[in-house]
Amino acid sequence: MIQYTLKCDQDHRFDSWFQNAAAFDKLKASGMVACAVCGSPRVDKALMAPRVAVSRDAPDTAKEVHNQPDTPAAGALSTPRHPAEQALAELKKKIEATSEYVGMNFATEARRIHSGDSPERAIYGEARPDEARKLIEDGVPVAPLPFMPGRKSN
Repeated sequence: MIQYTLKCDQDHRFDSWFQNAAAFDKLKASGMVACAVCGSPRVDKALMAPRVAVSRDAPDTAKEVHNQPDTPAAGALSTPRHPAEQALAELKKKIEATSEYVGMNFATEARRIHSGDSPERAIYGEARPDEARKLIEDGVPVAPLPFMPGRKSN
């Protein structure tokens, strides 16, 4: 897995994980990479500093970094550090509270709702890229979410 810092044409920056560099290129070419803040499909890799592991024998400067005022307190790893992270956390909470999670049946259920075979309601779930592409081609209104469902969170 590789983590990239990405930047959209509106200068929003966000991080995302990809299986490898080729996977990022393939997803971007197929239009499957979008800004986590505004949804713009014009996203590129931002300039990033490499992560270098620190030797166990090196002085522990990491503790000094974690004690900086703008860093969340120790043990508060889930505390958003940036307004965009806070907005995404609020979006996730609202979607999970007002929508029905249909899991891997998302494509089937979205198609049933669109055709009138199921009651109209807000749903979210998971779909393979080819399923999502086919829904869009068939005129079924869907949009990717910038988070994984709660059951897949650590």
